[in-house]
Formats: sequence, structure tokens, C-alpha cells
Amino acid sequence: MMQAESILFLIALCGYFVTTVLYFLYAGLKKPVLEKLAVRVHLGVFLTHTAAIILRWILMERLPMSNQYEFATAFAWALALISMLFIARFRFPVLGAFASPVTLLLALYAGLQKLNEFKTIAAYEAMGVDGVDRIRNLMPALRSAWLGIHVSTVIVAYGAFGVSFVLSILFLLRDKAKPGGFFDTHVPQKEKLDVISYRSVSLGMMFLTVTIGIGGVWAENAWGSYWTWDPKETWALVTWLIYLVYLHLRIRRGWNGKTAAIFGVVGFVCVMFTYVGVNTLLPGLHSYK
Repeated sequence: MMQAESILFLIALCGYFVTTVLYFLYAGLKKPVLEKLAVRVHLGVFLTHTAAIILRWILMERLPMSNQYEFATAFAWALALISMLFIARFRFPVLGAFASPVTLLLALYAGLQKLNEFKTIAAYEAMGVDGVDRIRNLMPALRSAWLGIHVSTVIVAYGAFGVSFVLSILFLLRDKAKPGGFFDTHVPQKEKLDVISYRSVSLGMMFLTVTIGIGGVWAENAWGSYWTWDPKETWALVTWLIYLVYLHLRIRRGWNGKTAAIFGVVGFVCVMFTYVGVNTLLPGLHSYK
């Protein structure tokens, strides 16, 4: 089953590359047939990725969100899902040309973690130990009913922030569109981009707030303290505060436009540092392989 899961993930990874190419071709050649093909391939790749995650769930006999590979592949999956929903909801296929590369990069990162997992399994097997069984069995701190809720909510939050990041980039590039050109006619006006980005941030902020709250309860059960100023906790709080400032200024002072878009970009940079940078540079209680 491990082999089947790995094959499905590899197909999904290649599929995200194909999807990105198709969206780029659609944006460059302006052919409606490429739009339909890109959207359909995107859906097919997403379903393949979903099947890989379900197989992983069955193989691990637990929710597959406990190590770097599992979180990375779930992060890519969430961004693919939310970007497809926004494309369908706002009839905005050009969004795929900007969201798919981000999804592809996350899937590539997951692929690197998958290679590390293979090396770990091989090392255990060389010692006569069942490598898959070692990965299946979690450390005591992760054997909690809170795991599924905590990680699921943060994945949705990160996916929503990823879409907001893409929309913010589009907002900043919108003025460069040639009047009457493809980009001008197929990308919503800045006001609509701003509103869609705001909705995406609101969705992400709601789930991130739940994530931090549940994380505190879980931390008290596992480590005896609601908050330890662990690097991951600290940077999650920094990210939350950045988006909180964004929402506060928007709601209380009607803040929008270019500065809000810049905040959308900065916020996602913090998201990625919280996820990748902290694990690499600032290991702590949340550093799980």
C-alpha cells in the first residue's frame, strides 16, 4: 500500500506541473479550450491527490497529518481545493495561473520530504526493523484526539492565506494590464480582487484562531502549559497578529487597496516561515520529522 500511495502522490505531483503549464498556456494563448482543459485536469489531479491521502490514512491507521511529508502534502491539497473553489465561485480561471505554481512548489517540498521518509524507512529496514511501522507509531505528544482538529484547521487556514497571497499579487500587477487586453478582461477589477482577498483572509483568520485555541488546550494536556513560547507558537502568533491588524484596519477604518495587498503578501511570507523556516532554523517542541 505504501507503494500505491507513493505512486498516486507522484502522479499528483506531475499533474500539478501539467496543470500549471496548461494555465500558463491559457493565459498566454487566450484559447477557451485551454481554460476548460486546465480546469478539468486541475480537478482530476486534485482527486488523485485526495486518493493518495486516503491511502496514506489507511496505511498509517491514523490521520495522516503528523510529520513533515504528511503536513506538506495536505497543505498543497488544501491550496488546490480552495483555489478551485474560488475559481468556480468567482468564475476566475486566470487565478489558476498564479495559484497552481504555489501549489506545485508545496507539492515539490512534500516530494522532498517523501524522499527523506524513504531514506528513514530504508535505514530502519537495514537494522531489521519495520520502517513503516516506526513511522506509523507516533510519539506520545501526538497521540491525541486534538491532533486531527488542530492540524486540519491550520491546513485550511494556510490554504486560505495562500489564495489571499495570490490575489494580492494579482492586485499589485493589475495596473500593468494593457487596457482591453486579455489580462484586463479576464482578471477582475482591483476593487473585486481586494474584496475576494479580504474574504480569503477572513476565512483563514477564523481557522487560524481555532488552531491556536485548540493548540493551547492540547499543549496543556501534553506539556502542562497552555503556552510555552515555542518558536512555532511564537511565529503562529506573529502571523495571527499581522492578519488581525489587516482585518482591524479594514473593518474599523475602511482600509483597502495597495497597502492591504502588501499586508497579504507579508502575511503569507510569515505563514511560510512559520511552516518551513521555523522547522529548519528554530527547532522546538513542534519540530516533528
